Amino acid sequence: MSSGRFSVEAVGEARLPTPLERASEVSFTDDRERIVLNPHLSALAPFIKKSETPESFELAGPRGKIFFDPKATRAAIVTCGGLCPGINAVIRGIVMQLWYRYGCRDILGVRYGYGGLGKGADVPRALDPDVVSDIHSDGGTILGSSRGAPTPSEIVDSIERLKIRLLFPIGGDGTMRGAEAIYQEAKRRNLKLAIVCVPKTIDNDIAFVRRTFGFETAVGAATESVRAAHVEATGVPYGIGLVKIMGRHAGYIAANATVASGHANICLVPEVPFGLEGEGGLLDVLEKRVRARRHAVIVAAEGAGQYFFDHREQKRDASGNVKLGDIGLFLKERITAHFAGRGFPLTLKYIDPSYLIRTAPANPADQLHCARLAQNAVHAALAGKTGIMIGYWHGQMTHVPTRALTGMTQKINPRGELWLNLLEMTGQPATIGTPPATET
Repeated sequence: MSSGRFSVEAVGEARLPTPLERASEVSFTDDRERIVLNPHLSALAPFIKKSETPESFELAGPRGKIFFDPKATRAAIVTCGGLCPGINAVIRGIVMQLWYRYGCRDILGVRYGYGGLGKGADVPRALDPDVVSDIHSDGGTILGSSRGAPTPSEIVDSIERLKIRLLFPIGGDGTMRGAEAIYQEAKRRNLKLAIVCVPKTIDNDIAFVRRTFGFETAVGAATESVRAAHVEATGVPYGIGLVKIMGRHAGYIAANATVASGHANICLVPEVPFGLEGEGGLLDVLEKRVRARRHAVIVAAEGAGQYFFDHREQKRDASGNVKLGDIGLFLKERITAHFAGRGFPLTLKYIDPSYLIRTAPANPADQLHCARLAQNAVHAALAGKTGIMIGYWHGQMTHVPTRALTGMTQKINPRGELWLNLLEMTGQPATIGTPPATET
């Protein structure tokens, strides 16, 4: 077993025969099987030369032996943070895997996030195949969600009182931090609790996860919004379509929708700063485009250009996230004022599809991805793995310790393939103006 930041802990030695051993078609995964972090030969060569093992992830999958007796074990699922396509599909996948493949019939659904494990919380609801049979066709989460959480001590008190031994948190980076804190508290108490997280972030910005569930659905819906903006912009003389897309700190949805649609002329993301004023600034580039082609489409990730709001008092939500300034409305006002000041007959249509996208049901590709994540989460938990997230790396499901996520995030590389493809598709300048710190 590899050591270091990607070593996986367990609540104990897995000694029980798995119910899956009766299925001759099952191919069990050995704990020694791993996926390297960086597969490039240039990165592997130094390790090969020294006969050392490079950084790698434990491969997910069914184990030949398990730790928990499924028929005597209570599992619980909790959904936290913002909504995302596919949450219900993951809930369903976990329940169906526990029930039919392992024979675990004691499954709880925690209500309204980690708050459902606090004092005075709603009683968890029982989950079974009948309850979850059709929920994957609906957006949202049947368990409800929330931001923020009680203290780890209070949560573990509830877990002990409810006799939960398998906990499946579904959420983003805040949920992962919470799961790590719960894991550490349970470990301090020597509580045999398997905590296996399923990463949920519509922005696709969790480290060590190439693709999170709901992302493809979100890109598809965002692409339709860009198409609609293009239709509006080309339907009038001198039209501009402006679309604001989700993406607090990473612009993956905006960038992918821009490339996929082929209709956007400018894409703004948090990873690539831009300026408004002066030659080569956004307003200048936009005006030249509209005068030459009589229309333009702009896609902006919600986290783009947040330095324009630095003069405002920062407020945070219950999860500790900074509440963003509304870059969509900001751009709408500044673009309108710019063209009006030049007596230019502009028509601007502003589209913000964020909540329509967040609440959409998962598309078929995401449904399949949700099922794989759920199944591997159950395999890991019953084998006694704990303090981990199910990752997705080089097309393989992996076990990623939640402690390894501290301080890590995934963002667009401005010199990477995606951004270079976008520049070629849109024709926008690689640099749009200079973002002055005092510009308002």
